[in-house]
Amino acid sequence: MTQNFLVIDPEADFVVLKGLASPARVAMLALLHEKGPMNVNDIAAHLELPQSTVSTNVQMLEDARLIRTENQKARKGSQKVCYPTAEEVLVVFKSAYKAIKSDAIEVSMPIGLYTGFEVTAPCGLCTTDGIIGLLDVPNSFLDPDRMKAGLLWFTRGYVEYQFPNNAKLANAEIREIEVVMELSSEVPGTSADWPSDITLTINGVDVGTWTSPGDFGDKRGVFTPDWWKLKGSQYGKLKNWRVGADGTYVDGVRISSVSLAALDLKSHHSIRVRIGVKDDAKHPGGINIFGRGFGNYDQDILLRIKTV
Repeated sequence: MTQNFLVIDPEADFVVLKGLASPARVAMLALLHEKGPMNVNDIAAHLELPQSTVSTNVQMLEDARLIRTENQKARKGSQKVCYPTAEEVLVVFKSAYKAIKSDAIEVSMPIGLYTGFEVTAPCGLCTTDGIIGLLDVPNSFLDPDRMKAGLLWFTRGYVEYQFPNNAKLANAEIREIEVVMELSSEVPGTSADWPSDITLTINGVDVGTWTSPGDFGDKRGVFTPDWWKLKGSQYGKLKNWRVGADGTYVDGVRISSVSLAALDLKSHHSIRVRIGVKDDAKHPGGINIFGRGFGNYDQDILLRIKTV
């Protein structure tokens, strides 16, 4: 499964290496990934460490960008709550990093910048500050504030995004493309057992369907804002669709025979990416799309074009 990762240059990011060079700090990171966000006192209790030791190490992990913290109200005063920021840390030397990146063209698209949509209620959009328009009113998807959306959801239908075909502009030959986004099913409230068939379409071609197992609300999403109630969708699964010469894959598993040739990318100056739930889906369980400021991955929809 594709993870949220932090790429570091060991020559420039020594503070990150220092942050990991402690059994106590590694134990704290492991605890946060296992249990979810926790305050300093709870971390100290779980690991049987002095509160002062935990506080010092929390600051080092925050300086290293391995966690982020929020001050939240408590029964008496406030508490510092810790959130992990990356599931993988990739140490790459400059020459190797250049080689990794040289054959990839990436474009990030905020989830509210769709160019077309057709959705059915229950549906809605929100920013990190509040709801956009009216809940369960499809016309709210026309609201100009949609460009600020960090979370959107609907039952059936789609949203479509138009990405520039930067490989064509660069006169480069495409060998595969990837689309990465955080998704879940959608049900009033939440339910871990609520399957939904979510289909990705590129340039009018259905490339493949992934069945989301549920709508996740067992714990607050790492980046989900405090105003969003816990009974609402909290986070999704980060899914990676990859279309290459021999078919389409989700997280490395082949799901269809639709290949890059079927998309005819050479003939198009843009790449239209549509994501949604079809009317005839076997499991029409709705969709949540998480963007920046919501869920477990603080990112937009990513299109990655890999060239020869």
